[in-house]
Amino acid sequence: MREQSLALTEAQPARHVPECHVPGDLAMWFFILAELAVFGVFFLVYGVYRRQQPALFAEGQSHLDLLLPTLNTLLLIAGSACMVAAVKRFAQDRQRAARQSLLLAMVFGSGFLVCKLYELVGKFMAGISLSSNDFWMFYLSLTVFHFLHVVLGMVIVAAVWWMARDGRYGPGRLDGVETAAAYWHMVDLVWLVLFALVYVAR
Repeated sequence: MREQSLALTEAQPARHVPECHVPGDLAMWFFILAELAVFGVFFLVYGVYRRQQPALFAEGQSHLDLLLPTLNTLLLIAGSACMVAAVKRFAQDRQRAARQSLLLAMVFGSGFLVCKLYELVGKFMAGISLSSNDFWMFYLSLTVFHFLHVVLGMVIVAAVWWMARDGRYGPGRLDGVETAAAYWHMVDLVWLVLFALVYVAR
């Protein structure tokens, strides 16, 4: 009986325990966490000021059009979907399709920047500045700060797209693509919170 048990044990294949894997570069994750902390403090202070001056913030929000910010939300989400597709396609060694996904993510990102720039220019032409009042100070600070992060995300994705031309990324070689995707998702997440707080919540 004991011999049979030993034989059955030996016959059973060893269970494969999946290794814990952090997608992308660890240094980028520290940078992402630091950026999230900065935005978190920004949002917290915004909430405090809004609680102290509800009428002022409500009046400022009444001058914000939801059409462009909603379109920008859809553009960033579409860009994130493209980054997910790029990682998946590189993992499948579908080089051309993966590069096309990266290119499409940059197209959506460019659309976001154009819409946001149009919105900001309109506010500046209307005489709105950081010194107008507390609401416009937060509005401009948050949206411009996020705008710069989208620009950086575009630069990172463009660099990955450029380096992918020689087949640098593929199955088991996804760190660069995963790093770019992680950063893009962070930018997307911050925008969703910013959109909800500054544009939607009344």
